[in-house]
Amino acid sequence: MMWDQRYSEPGFAYGTKPNNFLVDASTRLHPASRILCLAEGEGRNAVYLAGQGHHVIAVDSSAVGLQKARSLAAGHRVSIDTVVADLNDFVIDPGAYGAIISIFCHLPPALRKTVHRNVCSGLATGGYFILEGFAQKQMDNDTGGPRHPELLLDLEELKRELAPLDCIHAVETEREVREGSYHCGLGAVVQIIAIKTDSEGQHQHRRNPP
Repeated sequence: MMWDQRYSEPGFAYGTKPNNFLVDASTRLHPASRILCLAEGEGRNAVYLAGQGHHVIAVDSSAVGLQKARSLAAGHRVSIDTVVADLNDFVIDPGAYGAIISIFCHLPPALRKTVHRNVCSGLATGGYFILEGFAQKQMDNDTGGPRHPELLLDLEELKRELAPLDCIHAVETEREVREGSYHCGLGAVVQIIAIKTDSEGQHQHRRNPP
């Protein structure tokens, strides 16, 4: 398995520091939230969030990566829950999470749509979805991310997939992404912060209250 091989390399493939966008976006989260981190790998983001007082569940298909995540958590004297599972099979329970995190989680389009549908269901009212991933334009760069265009992200597609949520930040931009040895320079990225505004996942039209 490619991810087991990558995470078996010395050190941490994407470093031990959390993603910069996540750090900024996480200031919006409610205290002591129950948080699901998708494709969490070696745990850098889960450990950061646990250090902020959240209850974090990290899911990844690589047992090797999650073993390193637990070691990283122990080194920071925090606790995270880990689940070894393919996102094809992992069940996101409805209304179970105060936040769901997707940082450089690149999936085949059909699976991505299914996961995002389940994300919308899995958030509790007032819960946040935070995403950063490489955009289609990342094919022009040699600084990390998939080399298959179908795995890269399109902002308009993402907004359609996340339509049950209110997107309060949805941009495509370029920024320096320096995370370990595999994200190493200027990256074309998509960023999303979205909130679930009612228990059914439907928009509440705040400008026209009932």
